[in-house]
Amino acid sequence: MVNINNEECTTSLNMEQLQKDAQKILSLMGYADFDLGILLTDNQAIQCFNRDFRSKDEPTDILSFPFHPDLKPGETIVAETEDDKNVGDLIISLEYIKELCEQEHKTINEHLRTLLCHGICHLLGYDHYTESTDKIMKEKESWLAAQLAKE
Repeated sequence: MVNINNEECTTSLNMEQLQKDAQKILSLMGYADFDLGILLTDNQAIQCFNRDFRSKDEPTDILSFPFHPDLKPGETIVAETEDDKNVGDLIISLEYIKELCEQEHKTINEHLRTLLCHGICHLLGYDHYTESTDKIMKEKESWLAAQLAKE
């Protein structure tokens, strides 16, 4: 189940589509019956999380907190209990992405789709810290985005 908590209520967005996109990505990745938490917030709140958990005292667009932090890309989560059926949590600053959208001439809903693909890939062990892992992650993100675009 996708659980979305919107603490930043000033931005107009399609919550139903966000929920649907997140669930579709989970299904495409083989985790349709797993939980995902999404917190929508502002720059001040995400900066606190970024500082406290990544030692970077600045806002960002998205942070990913995997429930299974040792998962490698392409590995399957083996849920031994119902509690293990969780991919993790995403924190997204709507304030931050509104600024990006203005620069990139995208809508917030379009950018959220991209961020969901990116964030869920991180939750499932993908990263972009080396050239080879970046290539694998970008391919997975592109594939997911293409699947979402088919709707």
